[in-house]
Amino acid sequence: MVSTAPYGAWQSPIEAGHAAHSGGRPDAVGVVGDEVWWVEPRPAEGGRHTLVRRRADGSESSLPAAPWNVRSRVIEYGGGPWAAVPRDEGGPLAVFTHFADQRLYAVEPDAPGGGEPRPLTPRSPVGGGLRWADPVLLPGRGEVWCVLEEFTGEGPTDVRRLIAAVPLDGSAAEDRSAVRELTDDAHRFVTGPRLSPDGRRAAWIAWDHPRMPWDGSELKTARVAEGGGFTEVRTVLGGPRESVAQAEWAPDGSLIAATDRSGWWNLHRVDADTGRSVNLCAREEEFAGPLWRTHQRWFAPLASGLVAVLHGRGAAVLGILDPATGEIADAAGPWTEWAPTLAVSGTRVVGVAASDRTSYEVVELDTRTGRARAIGARHTDAVDPAYYPRPRIRTFTGPDGREIHAHVFPPHSPDHTAPDGELPPFVVWAHGGPTSRAPLVLDLEIAYFTSRGIGVAEVNYGGSTGYGRAYRDRLREAWGTVDVEDCAAVAEALAAEGTADRARLAIRGGSAGGWTAAASLVSTGLYACATIAYPVLDLLSWARGGTHDMESRYLETLVGPLSEDRYRERSPLYGVDRISAAFVLLQGLEDPVCPAVESERFAAAMAGRGVPHAYIAFEGEGHGFRRAETIVRALQAELSLYAQTFGVEVPGTPVLELRR
Repeated sequence: MVSTAPYGAWQSPIEAGHAAHSGGRPDAVGVVGDEVWWVEPRPAEGGRHTLVRRRADGSESSLPAAPWNVRSRVIEYGGGPWAAVPRDEGGPLAVFTHFADQRLYAVEPDAPGGGEPRPLTPRSPVGGGLRWADPVLLPGRGEVWCVLEEFTGEGPTDVRRLIAAVPLDGSAAEDRSAVRELTDDAHRFVTGPRLSPDGRRAAWIAWDHPRMPWDGSELKTARVAEGGGFTEVRTVLGGPRESVAQAEWAPDGSLIAATDRSGWWNLHRVDADTGRSVNLCAREEEFAGPLWRTHQRWFAPLASGLVAVLHGRGAAVLGILDPATGEIADAAGPWTEWAPTLAVSGTRVVGVAASDRTSYEVVELDTRTGRARAIGARHTDAVDPAYYPRPRIRTFTGPDGREIHAHVFPPHSPDHTAPDGELPPFVVWAHGGPTSRAPLVLDLEIAYFTSRGIGVAEVNYGGSTGYGRAYRDRLREAWGTVDVEDCAAVAEALAAEGTADRARLAIRGGSAGGWTAAASLVSTGLYACATIAYPVLDLLSWARGGTHDMESRYLETLVGPLSEDRYRERSPLYGVDRISAAFVLLQGLEDPVCPAVESERFAAAMAGRGVPHAYIAFEGEGHGFRRAETIVRALQAELSLYAQTFGVEVPGTPVLELRR
């Protein structure tokens, strides 16, 4: 029976715990012989990540057991944390990075007793130590090749990165000198090597400050000498205003790369010696994305000469590209969004995919039959899917007539309706990055609110990826302006058309989205309240060594060259006197990207100003919350903020204490 209740006060079976335990997604998929392996988050186990092994018979096991945590901290956002190879005897050999100490370990899971991981790399007492990512196992050479991130001092930017070879015999576990350096550190950032089918060529991507990889990067190639060194190193693609996001060797030995030289990340076949390239499928679509992590894979060449690709505008769907014709056959199935982690073996393509009705799961496509099926981390409905939101893909008009892309999730419940004439409250979600986008997938955090009568609008504001380089470049030197304006334009439009209650608008975001939420409170009077999570709040602090190395010069693109006046004027920390809306500020105390000190200064500056607010800090959390108990508390605090601000009662939810 449908009952009438105010928006925001609807009862829902979707609890914060459901959202917490569905958080994260499988990642780093790989094929090991006839098995499929991937990394899977475990929010209920302290937020650790485990390596899941799916055998040919469908049985699964996790390795290694707790407390091992398979996750790399290279460039803080991580890189490929594992690799494995099958062997004729003794089962597979695997290597992985353990999050706690960032050492590289080897493990033989089929050894008696399950195999105990043994360290391959040493500890370092200097700064952030030694970190490893994107391993490539070469048992024939007795080595694993990977990215080495080595801190040379105590500061966050005292670091060098290069491609290195680590002996598999464990001789480097106590002796750093046993590690062979294959490249020098002439480039600030590198991805792991991709080896040609004959093992004689290597390719990788490099970039340097002040550019981020989506601003400009280089595709490097080298010949692999008999002794395993790199010779004839050269740049074959890319530059200061061209972004190469991925490169792979095809089975025939040709080199394929995703570059945005056309204004879109398209696939090109590249001559590894001359750099001459041919666009394999010239479309105004993206075939790649921002290289936030060094192991991301948007395409994978197949043995047949075809290429598995993720492509689209504002979405990433799986298709099979015929390079000879430029035609793409999209995979059948309910999945509408694929994560940038593809692996292939023979005629199989394996990836991670979701839809607006399903969460991310491991999916296998047989290119011979066109049949796709979920084979791991399968979606299950913790509650009746009748309570899931029903999104609408919308395009709004912003200042100067520019397009703004968004996903709108109106309140929805099979049990409730609102009183006649009442308009619902709406929360604008600003995604992180900011060079990123909000994918249209089932998110139980969104459902947590929409099933209670609170609408959500995810805004892919100017600067977001997925819509070409021109859309991405809208945010150049305009961070805190374009993103704020675009979010406000969507909120205003929803209110003007009668979809949302203008008096009950809120904004929410984490990381760069937290910046947008805080900046919106400072520069607009549009929102009644805000949820601000692990945000950037002080540009001056960030620019002067207050963040990690990768993003330490990001602001030169987002805001412009360092200027005391400009950086101070844009920073929410220096505009607290203009904030009149309530907010909750959420922060991890071990965050290396947006350190807690900024949130603490912001909370201290708001004290005594008469504005209702709360500051909640979480021990053991970094940039982005991973522990189930943290996510539960954060969601409940957010709901309580909305209830108090919008004037509704939500029985059973802990009341957030707001100070003034």
